[in-house]
Amino acid sequence: MARIVRVARSSSSLFGFGNRFYSTSAGVSHASSPSPFLHGGGARRDVATDRNVQWVFLGCPGVGKGTYASRLSSLLGVPHIATGDLVREELASSGPLSQKLSEIVNQGKLVSDEIIVDLLSKRLEAGEAKGESGFILDGFPRTMRQAEILGDVTDIDLVVNLKLPEEVLVDKCLGRRTCNQCGKGFNIAHINLKGENGRPDISMDPLLPPPHCMSKLVTRADDTEEVVKARLRIYNETSQPLEDYYRSKGKLMEFDLPGGIPESWPRLLEALRLDDYEEKQSAVA
Repeated sequence: MARIVRVARSSSSLFGFGNRFYSTSAGVSHASSPSPFLHGGGARRDVATDRNVQWVFLGCPGVGKGTYASRLSSLLGVPHIATGDLVREELASSGPLSQKLSEIVNQGKLVSDEIIVDLLSKRLEAGEAKGESGFILDGFPRTMRQAEILGDVTDIDLVVNLKLPEEVLVDKCLGRRTCNQCGKGFNIAHINLKGENGRPDISMDPLLPPPHCMSKLVTRADDTEEVVKARLRIYNETSQPLEDYYRSKGKLMEFDLPGGIPESWPRLLEALRLDDYEEKQSAVA
C-alpha cells in the first residue's frame, strides 16, 4: 500500500486538552474551563507567526467540513486538502482508478484506505514540492487504519469534529446543487429544526445561486436519500473508534454547529481562539 510522505514541520503537538463545545443561544460554552488551545504552560498560540498548523476536520457527510476548512485555510494561509475533492478529480480524469471509483461512489460506499492513501500521498508530495507549509485535512482520516498511518508520518495538532442532527444532514445533502458551468456549489434546502433535550433550534437559509446559474444546476449522482442515509450509517459505524482515539490523545474538539455559516463561523473562530486574529486580518486588508 502506498505510504503518505513524511510532512516536515518545526513544531510538535500544541494542544494539551480535549473538550466538547456546545452551541447555545448565548454563544459557545464548553464542558470544562481549560481551553484546548493553550500550550507551553498556558500561553496562547500566536497563529500570526506560526501558521504551520496540521489540523484535521471530521464530521458526517454533508456537515460542512469543506466549507469551514476552506475558510480557515484562507484565513491562516495553509492548504485545504479535501479527500473528497481528490476523489472527484480522479473521477473526472481518465486515470486507471476512475471507473472503479465511480462504482464505489454511486453505491454510497466508502472508498478504500488504499485508494485514499494513494491519492493523498500524491497530493502531499505535490504540495511539498511547491513549498507548502502545514495543512488542514478534510475527510481524512476516516478509519483507525488511516489515523495510524497518518500518525506514523506527522503530528496532528488538532482534530475538529463538526456535529449536526441526522435529519439536518439528510436535508443538506439532498439540497446540494452544483453549477455545471462555473463549478460553484449551492444548497436549496431551507432548514428549520426545533431543538430537543436542551439543544437549541437550528435554522439554515438556503444558499441560492445567482440568476445566471439557476438553469445550470445539477445534482450529484450519489445525493439520493437512500445513498445519503447509507453513507451516514457507514460513517457513524466507523467514526466512533476514531473519535475515541483522538479524544484519548487530547486532540479532539467536538463542535455542535448552531446553524448556517452566519451563526456558526464566528462561534467556531471563538472556539478556536481565532476571532481576534480574523479582526486583525480584516483591519490590515
